[in-house]
Amino acid sequence: MSAQHSPGTPLALYARSRGLPLTVAALVCAALLTLWVAGRPGVYLDPYRRVPLLSLAPLPASAAIGVSLHSYARDLDDTAVRPWWPRRLAHLLVLTALAAVALASAVPGQAEVFGAPGMVRNTLGAVGLTAGAAVLCGARASWMPTTLYFSGVYLSGASPRVRRETVLAWPLQTGPQHGAWAVALTLFVAGSALCAVYGARPEGPRG
Repeated sequence: MSAQHSPGTPLALYARSRGLPLTVAALVCAALLTLWVAGRPGVYLDPYRRVPLLSLAPLPASAAIGVSLHSYARDLDDTAVRPWWPRRLAHLLVLTALAAVALASAVPGQAEVFGAPGMVRNTLGAVGLTAGAAVLCGARASWMPTTLYFSGVYLSGASPRVRRETVLAWPLQTGPQHGAWAVALTLFVAGSALCAVYGARPEGPRG
């Protein structure tokens, strides 16, 4: 009997140890909240009123993904026979895809003006920043650098000069700008690679 259940046991243990069911629930809640805000008359009719939505909605999703990178038994992970980087990478890719699709689906039409492409781009960039921060700061504090950066860019976005800076202010761009996409994809690839190879920084008395 135990042999029949053994193939699914490692995956189930990994999911429970990282709190993945709670993470998925958090992503669903973030998408539902985004859908509710995006459906309000002013936001739906005026695409430029979606700027706060595209700038802030990826933050709770990336924070939930970042916290899920925490390992309660890092010493055991490091002594495992099989390498952990494929599991960490799959972990990030699956949750990021779920978050990007869910949040993008919650944004109304006009894809080229603060629509679904912009939400996907910002979600990828936010997760990349958070994953990289998990390596440097630990999973539980990984949301802080991302939140500070996104909030700072959004608050300074009232300046036309800042808004025109596609590379620096990429979260504020409408969607199709190549420079904004290049920054977001670079952050995602670099952050995911770092996190897959090194894992989140150990926390606690020895972290």
